[in-house]
Formats: sequence, structure tokens, C-alpha cells
Amino acid sequence: MNGPGAADVAVIGAGVVGTAIARALACQDVSCVLIDAAGDVGTGTTKANTAILHTGFDTVPGTLESRLLRRGSALLAGYARRAGIPVERTGALLVAWTAEQLAELPAVRDKAHRNGCTDVRPVAVADLYRREPHLGPGALGALEIPGEAIICPWTTPLAYATQALAAGARLRLRSRVTAIQAGRTGHQVVTSTGVVRCRWVVNAAGLYSDAIDAMMGGDRFTIRPRRGELIVFDKLARPLLRSILLPVPTARTKGVLVAPTVYGNVLLGPTAEDVGDRGDTATTRAGLDALLGAGHRILPGLAAAEVTACYAGLRAATQDRDYQIWADPDRRYACAGGIRSTGLSASLGIAEYVTGLLAGAGLRLAGRPEPDPPVMPYIGQAGIRPYQDAARIAADPEYGRIVCHCERVTRGEIRDALAGPLPPTDLDGLRRRTRVLNGRCQGFYCAAAVSALFAAAGQPPGPEPAA
Repeated sequence: MNGPGAADVAVIGAGVVGTAIARALACQDVSCVLIDAAGDVGTGTTKANTAILHTGFDTVPGTLESRLLRRGSALLAGYARRAGIPVERTGALLVAWTAEQLAELPAVRDKAHRNGCTDVRPVAVADLYRREPHLGPGALGALEIPGEAIICPWTTPLAYATQALAAGARLRLRSRVTAIQAGRTGHQVVTSTGVVRCRWVVNAAGLYSDAIDAMMGGDRFTIRPRRGELIVFDKLARPLLRSILLPVPTARTKGVLVAPTVYGNVLLGPTAEDVGDRGDTATTRAGLDALLGAGHRILPGLAAAEVTACYAGLRAATQDRDYQIWADPDRRYACAGGIRSTGLSASLGIAEYVTGLLAGAGLRLAGRPEPDPPVMPYIGQAGIRPYQDAARIAADPEYGRIVCHCERVTRGEIRDALAGPLPPTDLDGLRRRTRVLNGRCQGFYCAAAVSALFAAAGQPPGPEPAA
């Protein structure tokens, strides 16, 4: 489709999957518009997950999810090293607490081997408690999954989107898609901020991907939102564990886990509850009580640990356990729906696969090598933060002026985030870029100073003008 403002591809949904697809297309010299109803990238399922870089050891062998998760996890591990995304390879222990769960371990190990995770091995009880001395009593055995890791779920989509913008992609935020007028040679995507004209539509709309699919004339799947509540414990709880502690999964859910985070906290969750409202991210007394009960059994020391925050995320479950990914050349349309909780780990594998489908369906790609990713501000706990870097502080004293003392966030980091290529549009966006306001006081002491810095920077630009 020709004309000013028109794009080769409109990607609907700026979560981790949508930003990964936009990055892949823009880096192949495809003109791309990334559209999202929210005011920032990565604000839906992406920001509220368990922040684990999965190996895919427990996926169903032979499924598309298994294939793309294995590929995506390897790609993201390499991308994270180059982009400065916090990752810690802690490994995981899948712990059996009952005789029935213990009997399941050989089948889980066999599944892992069929999924290419051949380093998964059994761990005897004595070795398990040597490795995790704070584990609750009664564990009967475990499997070790050495490749499992923890990752920053916030920096990842920010890195993808930053690279996409640098490669020429356009970003339309606060632009809810209300209709799509599909044509034989092009489409008009009607949004709350105007019409986007494009030749191809890519549906990466997460919880709303079935609605976008219906706008394109499809009816292949229905999203069934599944709410997962999680609890974040204070950093003083971090010495209680060394590895990710996983339950034996069921057909419905991976179950409640206890995991360290790259920010130095301990994460407990998630629950798994089907809800009717796609915006229902409320936490519940019943859900949190259930998590605390499970957490105290797994790690009794958590009973004395302070809770820093509670939150809930929604996963885009469908009637089919596998990903809903395909391309239709006749409609000039590709769908990446039903991604659920593994989308972060599989994101680059999904983007590679979708890009290949589009190329096979007739979209012309430049075929050039992947460019280097941007180097993102480091917000993990294991590496060197600006307040610890004497040389950096000497060159710019703003990196030595701490504003958020709980998380050790400096004026220099806040300044950089507010002046960056993809600045936050609200304080939650600033949290995801710097960790500010995320500590044990939840902004009680620093919120006024942070708000003043945010206001002094001026309001970032809004969505691009309507085409």
C-alpha cells in the first residue's frame, strides 16, 4: 500500500512478543508500525510474570511451543549478554513432596530429554538438602534443571522496542484498535488515535489476540484469561535459596514456585484461576493466603520474611495448549496468539518464526545480518550499578546522588531514563526502567522527589500523528 504514513506491516500488541516481532522486521528493512492500547511497551502479561528464562524442559514434545521455546531461550540468552539485560543462571530444582510426585519424576526427565534438555538429572534427598538447606522438611527427591535462569522481564521488551525504533519502526501508544478494514492489497487498522494503513497485519495482541483475529475474519481460538497472583519478598529473604524451586507440573499449570529475582528479591507464585474479565489483575485474600501457605511449606523461613509487594498477571490461555501461530498470504495476515506464560523466554524464537512465515507468504525481507542490540541500563543486582561505579560517579556526580535508597537508584539513572529514546510516560514506566519506587517502602520516602524529577523533565511525546 502506497501513500504517506503507510507501512509494510502493522504489529498489534507491544508486549514482549510484539516488540520482538517489530524488532525482527525493522532490522530487515521492513517499514513497521507497532501499535498498543497502553501508554508503554510491555505493560500487559509481559510485566507480571515469574521472570524465568525457561529451557522448555517440561513442554509437550513436538509442539510449536516446545520448538520455539527451546530456540527462543538460546537466542535470548545471547541477546541478553550483548544488550546488558540482567540474567542469572541459577538452575532449578523440581522438588517432589509426595510419593505420587516422586513417581512422576522419571516421566518428567524423559520429557525433558525429548525436548533437548539432556542435562536434566535426578537429585537424591541428601544432596537436595545440602544444596538447599532452608528447604522445608519432607521432600522425597528432585530433578535438577541446570539451564533454567532468571531474567529481567522489563528490560527485555524495552531493548526490543528501542532497537526497533532505531531501525526505523514507528510506535503508536494509547492507540486501541477498534476495527480493521481488510482489503486485498492492504488494510486500514482503525485505532482510537486514527487510522494506520498497512499491507500486512501481525496480531500479537496477547489477551485480545482472539478479538483482533475476529476483526481479520478468523475464529480459530478463544482467549480464556488465567490470573496468576504472586508475592515478592524483601531482599533479606534472598539467602534462603540458591536455585529456582519448582513444583511437579500438572496438566493445568506449572504450579507454585519459589524463585530468586535479578533484583535481589524472592518471588512466590503464581496461582492459576480462570477469570472472565481480561482486565482483572486484582489480588485476592484467598489467593495470597494459598500462596503463603505453600511458600511456608517449601521454605519455612519465608514465614518471618517481609512482603514487599503483591501483584497479579493474566495469561492468554486458550482451548489449545499450543501456540496459535500462522500466516495467511491471501489475507496478508499473521497471528501470534495463545502464547501464555512462556512468551518472554520464547520471544525471539517466535519472532524468527513469524518473520519466516511472512517471508514465505510474500513479504520481502532485506536478508541482512542481525545488527548489534542497544546496550541497556543495567538494573540487576548481581552486576555493578551506577552508585557502585566510582569512575562513573567521578565523570558525572549525578550517578552518586541516590534518590531511591531502597533500590539504590540515582538521579543520573532517572535523568537518563526520562531523556532516553523510549522515555516512560508515567511513574510505573519509570519503575520498569530504573527500579525506582520498587523497594520495601514502595515509594513512601522517595515518591515526592521522584515525581518532581519526572515533572521537571516535561511530558514525553504522545503517539505519532494519525496517518
